[in-house]
Amino acid sequence: MGPTPADTPTRAEVLAALSMAVDLGLGQPGEHMLRSALIATRLADRLGLTGPHRDAVYYTTLIMWIGCHADSHEYARWFGDDIAVRHDTYLSEATGLPFLRFLVNNIARGEPLSRRLNVMSTLFVDARGHLSRMIHSHCTSAALLADRMGLGPEVQAALAFAFERYDGGGMPAGVRGETIPIQMRIAQLADLVEVHHRTRGVTAAVALAAARRGGQFDPEVVDVFLRDADAILAGPATGDVWAAALHEAPDRRIPLDDQGLDTLLIALGDFADLKCPFTLGHSRAVAQLAGDAAAAAGLDSDSVALTRRAGHVHDLGRIGVSNQIWSKPGPLTAGEFERVRLHPYLTVRILSQVPGLRSVAQLAGNHHECLDGSGYPRGLPGSALGLPDRILAAAVSYQSACEPRPYRSEQSPETAMRRLRDRVTAGELDAAAVEAVLHAAGHRTRRATIRPDGLTPREVDVLRMVARGMSNKEIAQTLVISTKTARNHVERTYAKIGACNRIGASMYALRHGLVDSI
Repeated sequence: MGPTPADTPTRAEVLAALSMAVDLGLGQPGEHMLRSALIATRLADRLGLTGPHRDAVYYTTLIMWIGCHADSHEYARWFGDDIAVRHDTYLSEATGLPFLRFLVNNIARGEPLSRRLNVMSTLFVDARGHLSRMIHSHCTSAALLADRMGLGPEVQAALAFAFERYDGGGMPAGVRGETIPIQMRIAQLADLVEVHHRTRGVTAAVALAAARRGGQFDPEVVDVFLRDADAILAGPATGDVWAAALHEAPDRRIPLDDQGLDTLLIALGDFADLKCPFTLGHSRAVAQLAGDAAAAAGLDSDSVALTRRAGHVHDLGRIGVSNQIWSKPGPLTAGEFERVRLHPYLTVRILSQVPGLRSVAQLAGNHHECLDGSGYPRGLPGSALGLPDRILAAAVSYQSACEPRPYRSEQSPETAMRRLRDRVTAGELDAAAVEAVLHAAGHRTRRATIRPDGLTPREVDVLRMVARGMSNKEIAQTLVISTKTARNHVERTYAKIGACNRIGASMYALRHGLVDSI
């Protein structure tokens, strides 16, 4: 079921969850960007920023690296593991000899020497040009995503300066000083001192800020930090950061309406799809297919909405797996596949932080589970998978088959259809869910109805009520029909499914994934 008004998410909560996905792609632990936003608002307060300017500081810091995954493919091309190299950038200054040493040590890291030398020679022909183009891609996608998420022009404009430096030595434009918006000057310091404070303590964070004063960082912002570093860096205990950071969010008490929530979830799906060039549009297509299939299967409107929303965000956890793995043209090693198997779990971990998205999170996290227990990440049996789970898994399988991957070309719709039906035969996918997905995809299905055993939508409703232990009288009251009509529905339903009592009907409903979609 979809979220009720009491637990409808706020934009602040959804963006906080997004920041945790960004953390994964940066190679940082969860809540890094939330802690950075806390530090930034404390700096803003001490600098005298109020109202919209302070609000812009909060959101600029929270999502300042939202665009970094748009260039993950290029990062992997130059450096191998895009997540590892982003993690290491926090330990090196991005200018002069330190930056040159960083590039030399990280180019094609882990590759054979011949490969490293070849990539190095290609990159160093125009290193600044190559890096500037990646940064431009980052900044452009960040501004577009910020606009999609309803963040104002101050935040959108600031994101273009994420890689600039106060001394003018940054990229892509090399602007300097107060030309860089104040919210980004604050965010840059907050982002870096959070890492150094967390890993090495207050002394290390202070030393970093002082060493880069007037270089990477605005001297005024650094001076404010140095005057009160202990208080600015002081944070809540682990686990309390989420609540503390949300307390500083400008719109923390304003719940999203259905349209606003859908808009944000679509944007989150697009964000995840930017990770790899070959997944662009994947989440939108899965959401459309799964939602249409859920409607064709006779699920109620809340379940259809839930299935569609889960389709938009099912791949959010992909951000936490390196493009070095996603873009590999050949078979994965056992270790690499274990990392791939984690991405649905990461999706759940990110989205479950938001109380109003927990049902979406659980459904999204099951998109690679199989009826025979062979799926991942949890190896759930069919009895634990409702019809929405089964439909989403079939929709992901179909849509993925129709898209190219580094290890194969895209398949035709007919081949994708055969693939799904083969997986039904193998016991991996649910037959009714597959027929619903194929129906939604425009294929002629094998049955006049894609509901199990020809059950009508009303009979599916009756079966669910019987499985819940409702009497004929209670069913009649719920459906606003006579008790006699309810009894006739129950008898016809029993006849179609070959059951003679409630226990048999309940086991049928469980086996066909109809229980969890009540």
